[in-house]
Amino acid sequence: MESLHYLLMKAHTMLNRQIITRAQEIGLSPGQPKVLEYLLLHGENNQKAIADFCEIEPATVGNILLRMEQAGLITRGNREGNRRSLYVTLTPLGWEAALGIERIFQAQEQLASADMTGEEVEQLRVLLDKFCRSALREAGDQV
Repeated sequence: MESLHYLLMKAHTMLNRQIITRAQEIGLSPGQPKVLEYLLLHGENNQKAIADFCEIEPATVGNILLRMEQAGLITRGNREGNRRSLYVTLTPLGWEAALGIERIFQAQEQLASADMTGEEVEQLRVLLDKFCRSALREAGDQV
């Protein structure tokens, strides 16, 4: 059997490739699906929070958000009393795209776990969460 790091990388690459292909079919570019998922789950927020959740640099998120704004998926603006941070909000078109990508995520997860029981899928989720927490702790990041 392959090493754990190889299997994790391979699983991520395969699932990500399938999601990106399906996302392109609904007009999304790489990077946009996870931003849409964040906004769907957490609502309006600032660029730093989005970058942290998506595990990408704030400057990269800035580029993704610019393209999303140009496509009419989001709006960015200041909140009363906070002129330093731009807050990102889904537009109606963005909500539609976010719900579409959520369906794609669910479908691809179901396909990828088709040979597993519900209990095995939940066990995998728990174990991967533990794995990520350990990796973060080891790297000195907050859990």
